[in-house]
Amino acid sequence: QVQLVESGGGLVQAGGSLRLTCVASGSIFSMNVMGWYRQPPGKQRELVATITSGGSTNYADSVKGRFAVSRDSVKNTVYLQMNSLEPEDTAIYYCNLENRWGLLSAPKHYDYWGQGTQVTVSS
Repeated sequence: QVQLVESGGGLVQAGGSLRLTCVASGSIFSMNVMGWYRQPPGKQRELVATITSGGSTNYADSVKGRFAVSRDSVKNTVYLQMNSLEPEDTAIYYCNLENRWGLLSAPKHYDYWGQGTQVTVSS
């Protein structure tokens, strides 16, 4: 089992910044992906950014150039630095950890989710 605890959400004006933090504990595999997803009001959950245990990153087009994902693998922590926030970024942000095992070309995986943290951007 893996537990994920998020922090850092809140209310910010458009153009402002926030930093989200997610601390993972439990059975974390050496091969894993950590990241952030969000669910805007009335919409489905969507990818924001991910980072692999090797350091490769992936971003949604809507946040490229404004958000930065990073991780501290020693502390099992992933961060999301959000700059130039827009009202459209308003959502519940969820931390995700995907444990992977097996073949690198086709790994098996299992996902864990945090409880979510609210980010509200006012115009």
